[in-house]
Amino acid sequence: MKNIKLGKLWDSLHSSYWFVPTLMAGMAIALAFTMLSLDRAGKSGPIEKLAWIYTGGPDGARTMLSTIAGSMITVAGTAFSITIVALTLASSQFGPRLMRNFMQDTGNQVVLGTFIATFIYCLLVLRTVRGDNYNVFVPQISVTVGLLLAITSIGVLIYFIHHASTSIQAAQIIGEVGSDLDKAIDRLFPQKIGYSGSQNKRRWVEEIPMGFDQEASPILATSSGYLQAIDDETLMKIAKSKDLLVRLKHRPGKFVVQGSELVRVWPGERVNEKLTQQFNDAFILGKERTEQQDIEFCINELVEVALRAISPGINDPFTAIRCIDQLSAALCRLAERDFPSPYRYDDDNKLRVIADPVTFAKLTDDAFNQIRQYSKPDVAVRIRMLEAITVIATHTRNKKDRVALLHHANVIESSSREEVAQECDRACIEEQYLAAVKALEQR
Repeated sequence: MKNIKLGKLWDSLHSSYWFVPTLMAGMAIALAFTMLSLDRAGKSGPIEKLAWIYTGGPDGARTMLSTIAGSMITVAGTAFSITIVALTLASSQFGPRLMRNFMQDTGNQVVLGTFIATFIYCLLVLRTVRGDNYNVFVPQISVTVGLLLAITSIGVLIYFIHHASTSIQAAQIIGEVGSDLDKAIDRLFPQKIGYSGSQNKRRWVEEIPMGFDQEASPILATSSGYLQAIDDETLMKIAKSKDLLVRLKHRPGKFVVQGSELVRVWPGERVNEKLTQQFNDAFILGKERTEQQDIEFCINELVEVALRAISPGINDPFTAIRCIDQLSAALCRLAERDFPSPYRYDDDNKLRVIADPVTFAKLTDDAFNQIRQYSKPDVAVRIRMLEAITVIATHTRNKKDRVALLHHANVIESSSREEVAQECDRACIEEQYLAAVKALEQR
């Protein structure tokens, strides 16, 4: 449970605009006191011989530090404004779900943190400069470091202008979401996981008690929210210690309503208030979906971009085609992975947990259904979907996956007969449909 909660905490911090700037501000405070300590100790030594070390008087030091501090806070305000504009544009054009991707942009967080850190550093050094006749103190090393920070900030500003202009481009956004989807596949569907298809499925069915559905007792959710993660280790530990068989009613990504069934537990007479709280603690709920254990969330992000692109107000089929390309690449990888079994065993090889599994057919539906439904006038989008099915067919390893792909190919082809007016367009769709069917049959 500790790792799950740490992951949730890190995800919250990584998705905020205050964590990295605050951390960098703390580092600036520590740097300021360190440099001032060196100046007060007079341990500059050979550093003073360098030509670029500040050697001016107190008035010049005050002017330089004041100028840098004033400039940095102005640039920081401008950077914040540009960031807010980029977030607003991304939300309106690509969908509010992609706000998380922009919030998790480490580059923007470091840029804002650099400007704030430089501002704080200069203020802390500025307060120590004294210019009266009897107690003159000019922290030469500290002022020089402030100048170096200002030069660094100029480089960061140049990077920020370039990064802000590229981060809102459709190709860049789709590529980053596709990269997140690939990482989620590697994390949730490693090459070897669960039981292979050669195992005897009858054994799993026989281990489920005959009266499970009637005798099992439900454990209700104590709060509402999106199920972001499930602590599998804690569930297994609870089930083993109490000698229970647990069936999960939800998988990550689903919305859980307070008072609804969270799990069903057998034997039901062992359910009590303490056990209910233990099970609820193993389910991490939040206000929004995350990609931590929810592969469908990443797919839905690409689908949302595609739907907005083919909407009548935007009418940009090329962006939708880019999304289909990323979805097809992800489905190719998923077709080659072993999906985890819904039946989870303890160390004694006894069935303890029955999960609500995600299947290749369900992920294929998530990827293609809505795009197909909203792409009636876009022949190019339909053809690219059939091309994607043709490519995915070459990566499938079992009949169920090919049946799921064939279903979508059939629906696309049959709906095109009614919704596509031009005969030549229908012929192009029919040609690609036959190619997809051929690839599925050959595989």
